[in-house]
Amino acid sequence: MTTELVLERIVPVPADAVWRAWTDPELLKRWFCPRPWQAVEAQLDLRPGGAFTIVMQGPEGPRVRHSGCYLEVDAPRRLVWTNALRPGFGPAVLDSDTPAFTCILTLEPVEGGTRYTARAVHRDAEGAQAHARMGFHEGWGAALTQLVDAVKGHVAES
Repeated sequence: MTTELVLERIVPVPADAVWRAWTDPELLKRWFCPRPWQAVEAQLDLRPGGAFTIVMQGPEGPRVRHSGCYLEVDAPRRLVWTNALRPGFGPAVLDSDTPAFTCILTLEPVEGGTRYTARAVHRDAEGAQAHARMGFHEGWGAALTQLVDAVKGHVAES
């Protein structure tokens, strides 16, 4: 079994705009989690060893905190982060339902837009399977569609 889950698509927006969607807290809150959930807080310390925290809220009111540590920041082509570490690269404590993983996000300019590749690399196959059962492909796919819509709306506002 594999330890990786991959979402790859060609999106009709430039790579620098996708990068901004991932690195501007206000823009990130517009798309980060599949509706009807919403991101209500986003704090990003965009540097290797820097922390991020995104708070998501469901329609019934529950809040879920997603946090981790940036490993690589190479604007506007590659962003690598993990939920397995806290700021400064110290080990994170995860609840038993959350699989530890590292996200490797690559943005490649192509004719008509960007090749968007998000790889979620897990410690083991069981973690990858748990993340898949949680809806990785559906959720990250819906969020990517929302990202494209948010970017197009942001450009229209400018």
